[in-house]
Amino acid sequence: MRLIGHDEAWNVWRAARAGQRMHHGWILAGREGLGKASFARAAAAELVAEPGVPQPAPEVHPDIHLLEPLPSNDDETKKRDEGKAYTRKRNISVDQIRGVQRRLVTRPTLGSRRAVIIDAADDLEKGAVNALLKSLEEPPAGTFFLLVTHQIGRLLPTVRSRCTVLRFHPLEPDDLARALREAAPELGGAALEAAIAAGSGAPGAALAFAEMELGSVWQIMSRLVAEGDPDLALRGELSTALGQRPSRERLLAVIEAARRVLVTAMARSDDMTRLRIVEAHAALATLAAQAPIYNFEPALLLLEIGGLLASVARTRENAA
Repeated sequence: MRLIGHDEAWNVWRAARAGQRMHHGWILAGREGLGKASFARAAAAELVAEPGVPQPAPEVHPDIHLLEPLPSNDDETKKRDEGKAYTRKRNISVDQIRGVQRRLVTRPTLGSRRAVIIDAADDLEKGAVNALLKSLEEPPAGTFFLLVTHQIGRLLPTVRSRCTVLRFHPLEPDDLARALREAAPELGGAALEAAIAAGSGAPGAALAFAEMELGSVWQIMSRLVAEGDPDLALRGELSTALGQRPSRERLLAVIEAARRVLVTAMARSDDMTRLRIVEAHAALATLAAQAPIYNFEPALLLLEIGGLLASVARTRENAA
C-alpha cells in the first residue's frame, strides 16, 4: 500500500535528514494500522542508501535490521518461510535485541549508516527494553533506531526521553478511500463503505477488515445499534454471517468492528443514547481484552456482542 496522507511525517523526517546532526532515535507513534511500519521501512531505505550503490529491498537489506515477534513455534516458522500467514509470539525477546546488538559492533555493509526497526516497541519484554536502553544511550556510529509504537504511553519514560517522537494521524475519509482503491481495486460499493467506516482513518485496519469480508457483518451490527433486536433475529443473522466456526482472528476483528460501529454512532446520537454507547463500548473493550486469553464459545460470544449493540437502540424498554 502506497503511503498516502502522511506528508507531514515525511516532511519532518526529511528535514531532519537534511540537517547536520540527525537524532539517532525515533518513535513512530499512532494507532495501529496507520502505516507506521511501512513508513519505517521506506524511511530506513532512504537513510541507508548511498549514491551509486545498488540497494536491495528493505526486507533483505544488510543494513536494515527488523525486529518483530517471532513465529510462535516450529510449525508457524515453516508457514512463515513458505510465505503463508502465521501466528507470532506475544513479545520481542531480550535475545532478539542482543542478537542485533552483536551485529552493531561491525561497520555497516553497503554504506555509512544502518537502521534498526522495532515493530512494535509495545511488544518488547522488560529485559529487552533494558537491553535496548543501552544502545539508545550509547548508539553505535551511523546507527539509527525507529521504534514503531501503537500506545506510546506504554513505553518507559527513559525510552521516550532518548528519542524524537514522530506522530501519525488518522487519514481523512477521501485519503483512506484512495489508499484502499490502490491496495484493493476490487473493493466497491457497500464493502468499500464498510471498510472505510471500520478503518476509522487507519488504512491497515480498513484493509484487514475488507480482506476478512466483513461488510455484511458491519451492516448487521449497524442495524442492531439503530433498531435493537427484540426478537433476536438480527443476532441470528450476525451468527449466520460469521459462519459456524469463525477463527479467533475473525472474532477479534468482529469485536473491534463492533467498537467502531459504536464510535460511528456516537456522532449522531442524543445524550441518553451516548450514555448507552459508552456503557456498551466499555463492555466490548473488556471482551476484547478477554477474547485472546479465554476460549469463548463463538455462538455465545456473538450473542453477547449483538446484545451489547442492541442495548444502544432507543427501544421502548430503554426509553422507560
